[in-house]
Amino acid sequence: MVKIISNGSINYSEIPVLETPRLRLRAHQIEDLEPLTQIWGQSVTTRFIGRTTRSRSDLWRQVQRAIGCWAVLGYGYWVIEDLDTGDCIGELGFMEGLRDIEPNCAGTPEAGWVVSPSFWGAGYASEALAAAFGWRDQNVRTNRTVCIIEPEHAVSIHIATKFGFKKLSDTQLGGEPIGIYERLT
Repeated sequence: MVKIISNGSINYSEIPVLETPRLRLRAHQIEDLEPLTQIWGQSVTTRFIGRTTRSRSDLWRQVQRAIGCWAVLGYGYWVIEDLDTGDCIGELGFMEGLRDIEPNCAGTPEAGWVVSPSFWGAGYASEALAAAFGWRDQNVRTNRTVCIIEPEHAVSIHIATKFGFKKLSDTQLGGEPIGIYERLT
């Protein structure tokens, strides 16, 4: 006889859905692969996020990681969906990056976000992040969140600062300079 013991993690059907006036944050679905490939496949999107576009197979692994984070950590990434059209316009959330950087941020949720260039400048990232941080602050047991941002990415630095992140240090990731930002609640 096998005894099933819950580890307390969230399964796919329990990934929370958050809504704002214009957006829905929801679990990734197989149908999101194509729009996410379009978003991440543009060099303008990745100019300050690793500087390399991502292929369909890269995005497939990324979608699986996004879903897996929920099961393992109890938090993860959501797709950002436009409420009016139902279109996938980006993704955001929290992960455990286990990045080879100093200072080491292991054990700390790492925030990240990307919005399709077609929607830049309309406040979608801030609207989605407000919902995500509202959920995070009530449901994740640590008071610390980090994010990493390339020094030239002024828009993301502005957004991070708006949500209470302060620069912790400058370091390198993959030989490229990045800033580590920290948010304490």
